[in-house]
Amino acid sequence: MDLNKTLQDLYAEKERVERAIASLESLHKADRKEAPAVDRPGRRGRHAMGARERLEVSERMRRYWAARREGAGKAAEKLLTRTAGSS
Repeated sequence: MDLNKTLQDLYAEKERVERAIASLESLHKADRKEAPAVDRPGRRGRHAMGARERLEVSERMRRYWAARREGAGKAAEKLLTRTAGSS
């Protein structure tokens, strides 16, 4: 086995692989430059509410919390009547 011959073969193969990699990288860069830009919507996320929409949400939440308070009062009242009746 000739060590020098093996080293020469490996260096030659390394050069071929490096040239192939360089060629593929240049093709990849060229493809990326030619790709058309994708149209994206200008704005994402939440949209701003108008005054009328804010008023509707406000009224809806006011009714919601009033119903919650009423429901909580009824639940507490039921709890008190049960405990008072059982003693």
